[in-house]
Amino acid sequence: MTKEEIMKFVYDNNMRFIKLWFTDILGIAKSFSISVDELETAFSEGMGFDGSSIQGFARIDESDMIAMPDPSTFVVLPWRPKESGVARMFCDIHEPDGTPYKGDPRYVLKRNLKLAQDMGFTLYLGPELEYFYFKSDKEPEILDMAGYFDLTTEDVSVDLRRETILYLESMGIKVEYSHHEVAPSQHEIDLKYADALSMADNTITYRVVVKEVAKKHDLYATFMPKPIFGVNGSGMHTHQSLFKGSSNAFFNGGDEYFLSDIAKHYIAGLLRHAREITLVTSQWVNSYKRLVPGYEAPVYIAWARRNRSTLVRVPLYKPGKEKATRAEYRSPDPACNPYLAFAVMLRAGLEGIKNKYPLPAPIEEDVYEMSAKRRKELNIGALPGSLYEAIEAAETSPLIRDTLGDHVFEKLLENKRIEWDKFRVHVSRYEIENYLPIL
Repeated sequence: MTKEEIMKFVYDNNMRFIKLWFTDILGIAKSFSISVDELETAFSEGMGFDGSSIQGFARIDESDMIAMPDPSTFVVLPWRPKESGVARMFCDIHEPDGTPYKGDPRYVLKRNLKLAQDMGFTLYLGPELEYFYFKSDKEPEILDMAGYFDLTTEDVSVDLRRETILYLESMGIKVEYSHHEVAPSQHEIDLKYADALSMADNTITYRVVVKEVAKKHDLYATFMPKPIFGVNGSGMHTHQSLFKGSSNAFFNGGDEYFLSDIAKHYIAGLLRHAREITLVTSQWVNSYKRLVPGYEAPVYIAWARRNRSTLVRVPLYKPGKEKATRAEYRSPDPACNPYLAFAVMLRAGLEGIKNKYPLPAPIEEDVYEMSAKRRKELNIGALPGSLYEAIEAAETSPLIRDTLGDHVFEKLLENKRIEWDKFRVHVSRYEIENYLPIL
């Protein structure tokens, strides 16, 4: 809707509040509400707020920020009462002088999408976000013992997923699949592919809706990458492709893999820069409890078509489905900041295109079962094994600095160094249980 149509809609439908959404650099959703009487001012001038309390935003001596609502993101929140209803819009964050704020993750993605646009490309994405339902946020107490694709007709989780999908679709977010995942109480709802900016907004919305529905039923949903020891963690496998107009630039019917040179260079870019971008796609200490061999999470830097032990998978081509040609990048987890994660994946791929990186041969054997010698022979590297290694890989990367911009780059590194320092000095339950009795 246009601004004028939104103004008419909120008054015709007796709307009472408008929530303005954005994220901090970690991807944590932030919001403040305005009354509908302030909506016209919000559209024309934006709404001021204190940015010094937002993680990764301004310092206290330069704290004034302006939230400018994006009218294209206006939707009614379906879990709020219809009487005196509530809607939301995502915001772009500006400086008081009206210029884009360089610490705004949405701006970071938009700036990098412009680079792709200047090369003639539009990025489309389809992430698969996994998550867990627990009885509370205090302990990872599961709701079921089901597994992958199990038909659990009596399980409350089925109702939770169905209600979540109905909410998402009422908000204009299309859903392709939903199912039980591998681990107990683990689930997945797959969003239909969309342009990258819309998908980043949709990803934030998805996480909010999943949690709202769980809360409504006195349960808790978490996107924590690895909440339970000994079972699969939660990933965000991200399917991606570049289009030129209505044509998929990744497709080439004459290639043995049905991949164009653009696609091959893009995938090669993802592989070459994988270690650098992992700090953004897997940004938490806990992320590296998921990225270990044996739990279907990618650890080794290689690509394949059928093989799900590799970092990048290219789904097999189906005749007549040229537009579905894509690369699936499998290491991100659903607790990342989607604006920044989509930006760094895009830039890694564009770097491959610009520099014509050669694509190595696909690895169609289980990389987890390979010996170290065999992996070395095939030149298969590994992702960082800890947040500390990821920080080291990112802090010397010109590509990551340029993608994020100096402000976000420095603030993210600062935040992650603090997180690592707190983690490494923490005495865990494991240490108490295993060392205290014998040392």
